[in-house]
Amino acid sequence: MILKASQRGGGKQLALHLLKTEENEHVEIHEMRGFVSDDLVGALNEAHAISKATKCKQFLFSVSLNPPPQERVDVATFEDAIARIEEKNGLSGQPRAVVFHEKEGRRHAHAVWSRIDADTMTAKNLPFFKNKLRELSRELYIENGWKMPRGLMNSREADPRNFTLAEWHQAKRAGLDARDLKSIMQECWAVSDSKAAFAQALQARGFTLARGDRRGAVAISPEGEVFSVARAVGKKTKDVNARLGDLGSLPSVTDARGALAKDLAQTWHRHRQEASLEKRRALAPLEQQRQAMALAHRQERARLDAGLQKRWQEESQARAAKMPGGVRGLWSRLTGQHAALQKQNECEAYLALDRDRAQRQALIEGQLKDRQTLQAQIKAVRDRHVALLRELRADQQQVKRTLEAPPVMKAFETQAKGVARTPEKPRLNAGQQERLERLRQKGSPEHRASRASAKDRDRGR
Repeated sequence: MILKASQRGGGKQLALHLLKTEENEHVEIHEMRGFVSDDLVGALNEAHAISKATKCKQFLFSVSLNPPPQERVDVATFEDAIARIEEKNGLSGQPRAVVFHEKEGRRHAHAVWSRIDADTMTAKNLPFFKNKLRELSRELYIENGWKMPRGLMNSREADPRNFTLAEWHQAKRAGLDARDLKSIMQECWAVSDSKAAFAQALQARGFTLARGDRRGAVAISPEGEVFSVARAVGKKTKDVNARLGDLGSLPSVTDARGALAKDLAQTWHRHRQEASLEKRRALAPLEQQRQAMALAHRQERARLDAGLQKRWQEESQARAAKMPGGVRGLWSRLTGQHAALQKQNECEAYLALDRDRAQRQALIEGQLKDRQTLQAQIKAVRDRHVALLRELRADQQQVKRTLEAPPVMKAFETQAKGVARTPEKPRLNAGQQERLERLRQKGSPEHRASRASAKDRDRGR
C-alpha cells in the first residue's frame, strides 16, 4: 500500500478533517491508545497541550495508508502495517489514533502519533522517515502479492502526474481532473522548445502563459486558476526558466486574467453553465442513490455491531459461568482445574473475536462492492462532463483563431473571391541581375556541353 506521511501541528484541525463525513461516507475510529480523552478532537488537543512544554511545533506524525483500489484488505493487514511503521520510526509506545475512511468505494486508513515523549518531554526524532516508509511500502506490496506501481519500483519511473492534495482541490475548482491537467501541461512542454512555442501550445488548449508573482512561470486556466508550470511538468524552476528564457515579456497574472476576462464571451459562459447544469442533472439521481446507500450501509453496520456486542456479552457470561466459585473454586485452583478452564476461556474468547472481525469484514467488503458499482456510473458522468468541457475549450480557441486570422490568410481569402491584385515582382539591383544572368547561363545546354568537353580534355581523351 502507498504510505504518505508528514510531521505537522494543528491537532484540532487534523482531528476535524479526519472526522469529516461530507466526502467520506464512513468514518470509523478504530483505535485510541495512550490518550486520557476518549474522542479524537480531545486526544489531539491533549497532544498539543503536552507539546507546549517543549519547543516542538510539529508535534504530530500523520500517516495515510492507501491500499490498491482493486484489492480487498482486511483490518489485520492495516494493523500490521501500522505496527511496522511505528517500529521503524521509533514510535513504539507513543500515543496514537487510527481512523478508517471509506470514499467512492475505497477504504483507507489514517494513523496519527504524538511525537512528544512524556517521560523526557522531548520530541521523537524521525530521520529519513520518507525513505523508511518507501521501503516498507515495497515490502507490503511484495508480501501481499499486489501489483506494484512502476514509480515505487524505481523512483525515476514515477508517474509525473502525481499530485498533492492542494493541486487536486485547485484542479477541482477549475473543473478539471488533476491527472488530465498535468497531462495537458506535460504534452505542451514536450512539443515545445522555446517560450513562444510553449505559450502557443498552451494557448491552443485554452491556457495562458504568464509571469508568476514570485519568480517562476505559471499557466492560467480559462477560469482564472493559476498553476505552477514547474510543478505541473515535473521540472525544477531553474530548468523551466532556462528553456523559457527571460520572463519579463510575459504578462503578469493580473494582466493575463484581465485579458482572459475580455476574451471569454457570454456565449461560452452560457455553454459552460449548460454543461454544468447537465452534469448536475445527471448526477442528481446517482447522488440520491449514493446517500441512500451510505445510510443503508451505516444502519446495516450498526445492526451488525449491536448483534455482535450482544453475542459477545452472552458468550462472556457463559464463559464466566464455567468458573467454579466458593469452596469448589478454591479446590479447582489447588488441583489446576481453574488454570485449565481459564486458558480454555481465553482461547474461546480469541476465536470469538476473530470470528466477529471476519464477519464484519465480510459485510464491509460486500458493501464496498456495491458502492464501486455505483461509483463506476458516477465516474462515467464526470468523464463525459470533462470531455464536453474540453470540446468547448477547443471550439472556443478555434473560433478565436478564425476571428484573428493572420494577414496571409485574409489575402488568400480575398484572392479566392477574385478581388485580389496580382503581386508585383520584386525589383533587383544591378549586381543581383548580373548574378541571376550567370546562374541562367550555367543552366543552359550550351554551358553543360562546354563543361563536358573540358572534362574530356583533362582526362586525355
